[in-house]
Amino acid sequence: MNGGNYAERKKRIPMSKKVLLVDDEPNVLSAVKRQLRKKIDISTAESGREALSIIKNKGPFAVIISDMRMPEMDGIELLKKVKKAAPETVRMMLTGNADQQTAIDAVNQGSIFRFMTKPCAPELLEKSVAAGLEQHRLITAEKELLNKTLNGTIKVLTEILSLVNPAAFSRAYRIKNLVREIAKKLNLPNLWQYQIAALLSQIGCITVPSDTLNKMYDGIGLTSAEEEMFKSHPAAGAKLLGTIPRLGNISRIIEEQQQPYKKFAVLPHDPNEETVIVGGQLLHLAVDYDQLLFIGYSHEKACKTLEQRPREYNPDLLAALKGIEAAKMECVTKRVRVMELHSGMTVNQNVLTKNGILIVAKGQEVSYTVIQRLRNFAGTIGVVEPIEVTIFQKQEES
Repeated sequence: MNGGNYAERKKRIPMSKKVLLVDDEPNVLSAVKRQLRKKIDISTAESGREALSIIKNKGPFAVIISDMRMPEMDGIELLKKVKKAAPETVRMMLTGNADQQTAIDAVNQGSIFRFMTKPCAPELLEKSVAAGLEQHRLITAEKELLNKTLNGTIKVLTEILSLVNPAAFSRAYRIKNLVREIAKKLNLPNLWQYQIAALLSQIGCITVPSDTLNKMYDGIGLTSAEEEMFKSHPAAGAKLLGTIPRLGNISRIIEEQQQPYKKFAVLPHDPNEETVIVGGQLLHLAVDYDQLLFIGYSHEKACKTLEQRPREYNPDLLAALKGIEAAKMECVTKRVRVMELHSGMTVNQNVLTKNGILIVAKGQEVSYTVIQRLRNFAGTIGVVEPIEVTIFQKQEES
């Protein structure tokens, strides 16, 4: 082997990618590790159980290569478990058991990327690992692109809708932060889905007249017709979002946001259904808590009020809400003019034009779009100034 060929192969297989090799024969592990260790970051396991432990404690891995015939857990069963635990890991099989049914089962049940037979030529093994690493790069790059595109789209959507209905989307920003804190405190999976559902939870309010919304937020009793209109906003929001790719669960969470805890006290075994139900319970609690704060309740009084309705709210979520400690921040309240606003401030009052139009709702965080909107109004029909805002500043740790 000359230096040029070695350098070419090393460049082909990125050093930063991790590969896990699983085989119950130590000699096979040693041979493959000697062959690949100078080119990739390779770990080994002598059983399926050990492999799952390594993935849990030392993962993620870009590629896993498993033998077929192993005691306790065969390769197909292992790759099925890996698919569930680490779906982005590219799964490959290296086995001496090359019958057709084994290959079919491996593809169908383990969703393997490559099926190789023993003995495997060194060059073929290296090429297969390189292909697996490239497949992992494509998977993760596509996911990152989708996430950035989706997050960017949602941000633009919420900014635009906040201009259409400031009061409703001011609430959405507040409950997003609350949902995030509760979910983090309980280590709930699928945090991103809960946060996006909270951010878009009030989107259906664009179908509700502003006067009805304002009465609702101010704690003024609604007529039966108005109450029915308000109760319909989760279904309207779910319908608007239901056709957007990757927002299926999120639209269903939004639809379930007014359902009482007693309806789903026992969670299903299906992970997607569990995410939808817990997400709906999170929104139900966060929205009602925010409403109590909005009409002047303290944190303690709001929690005690919610506790008086045990069939309405998930007790685990409510306990987490009660235990959320105030961030170590100090608040500075100022009265500023439109030209002094900057991102990160929170408005403490409804901001109106001089002819009485609501343009920013109390409690809304100031963003670039909000600033531009206010400046445009200030330069035309005028804005009632000064505006009371809160500025949060981190306290120094003592």
